[in-house]
Amino acid sequence: MAFRRLVRKLTKENLWLYVLSLLKEGPLYGYEVERMIEKRFGFKPGKVTCYVVIYTLQKEGLIAVSKTVPSESGPPRRYYRITSKGEELLEKAKEFLDNLQFQLFGERKD
Repeated sequence: MAFRRLVRKLTKENLWLYVLSLLKEGPLYGYEVERMIEKRFGFKPGKVTCYVVIYTLQKEGLIAVSKTVPSESGPPRRYYRITSKGEELLEKAKEFLDNLQFQLFGERKD
């Protein structure tokens, strides 16, 4: 039970980390973000949750719309990209997690 809570808190409750890390590699539209999280990180965020995180990151200036492309099967696709502010926050989070890992386990991941 404690391990499941840990996994939940480090995945779904910190979804912004996963979104920013994917967008650091290049622009993606919302559904791609959701699909890439499942493929790369092994868990499936809720569709609504994923979009709430994307909109929150956009509102905070951590990501921005890079382009909007018409879609044949639905609404236009909005491609998101990470901003320099988002990259700075992602780097700060990485440093925090690296330090936490060192404090807990006495090892650094290089």
